[in-house]
Amino acid sequence: MRRSRKKKKPQKLLKKQYRKNEEIKAKEVRIVGVEDPEINGKVFPIEEALKMAEEREVDLVEIVPNADPPVCRLVDYSKFIFEQKKREKALKSKQQQTTLKEIRFGPNTGEHDFEFKLRHARAFLEEGHRLKAWIHFYGRSILHTDRGKALLERFIEALSDIAKVEIPPKLEGKRMFTILVPDKKKKAKKEESASQE
Repeated sequence: MRRSRKKKKPQKLLKKQYRKNEEIKAKEVRIVGVEDPEINGKVFPIEEALKMAEEREVDLVEIVPNADPPVCRLVDYSKFIFEQKKREKALKSKQQQTTLKEIRFGPNTGEHDFEFKLRHARAFLEEGHRLKAWIHFYGRSILHTDRGKALLERFIEALSDIAKVEIPPKLEGKRMFTILVPDKKKKAKKEESASQE
């Protein structure tokens, strides 16, 4: 009986983002990020820059390779990489993930359903999501697109305190839709007035 082999997962090769020390091929480099004004921002031959790094017991790290001459820093490479990863992680956490949420109406949506969907829409917008509200017209209901438009305009008006219209009510085939986005200025004003009360 043949044993089934477990396939080894391919290891992800870490792409080297920054060249350091002897990996730098330029003949001259500009050194930045040093407190010494005689060195900071000045251009040095690569041999001299490497010697400075060795004397300080740090690495010469190329941070802007496309500049002429390339820009380098005198820094501990592992510490530099750690700081870069930390900075990227902080930037990612600050970026808010926005998604397009959808609310669907019928052309004859009742008052209770409208209020229920309005509450959900308000919650989505307060979380920072974009919102698409749409009405699908079945059969003969396509004759009453004016009702659908009135419903969407009422919906927009009800959310006007926290949202702005990205795409006004628009008919495409048998669907009429509108897209709303959170209005940060209106939200900030609302929060400010609530805190004053």
